[in-house]
Amino acid sequence: MSSRTLTGWRKSSHSHFEENACVEIGTGPGVVGVRDTKHPAPGRVLVYSADAFAAFLARLTGER
Repeated sequence: MSSRTLTGWRKSSHSHFEENACVEIGTGPGVVGVRDTKHPAPGRVLVYSADAFAAFLARLTGER
């Protein structure tokens, strides 16, 4: 999947602007993309299935 097909990019509420450590996520059909805001160019995106990303978030928040 091309990162150009991902839409709705939004910055994490836990990003630290002062430290220039910002992460954004975008979505596509059944997938979630993760990119560094310093490098938003196409091709520099990690793409996960929506299920894998949901499991990752559940693990971070302690939900199971």
